[in-house]
Amino acid sequence: MALLRFTRLPKHQKYEYKPRYWDPRKEQLEERLKRHEASQKDEVESVKARLSSHGFRRGFSVDGHDRKQQAMRSNLVLLGVIAILILLSYLFLTAYLPRIVDAVGGGAEF
Repeated sequence: MALLRFTRLPKHQKYEYKPRYWDPRKEQLEERLKRHEASQKDEVESVKARLSSHGFRRGFSVDGHDRKQQAMRSNLVLLGVIAILILLSYLFLTAYLPRIVDAVGGGAEF
């Protein structure tokens, strides 16, 4: 009778879970050590490693004091440019506005 069986029972499915441990600090340490070893080997490669985009982002975001100083400096430059433009426009209007009014309006007052 076992030879004439048309249906098969499915075998049970096995679930194999292999837990993995991930340590981000260890991974960062290994990356830093790898970069340090590369910098010791060849100067050109060390420059490339330091100028990688990850290095730029990490170095820029670490120190907020430099960022604040840069923002303050750019704000002061912007304020200086605006002050110079206001001064130049005032000088232009006081020097040339009467001539423009005379040429356009003929000196008519309200």
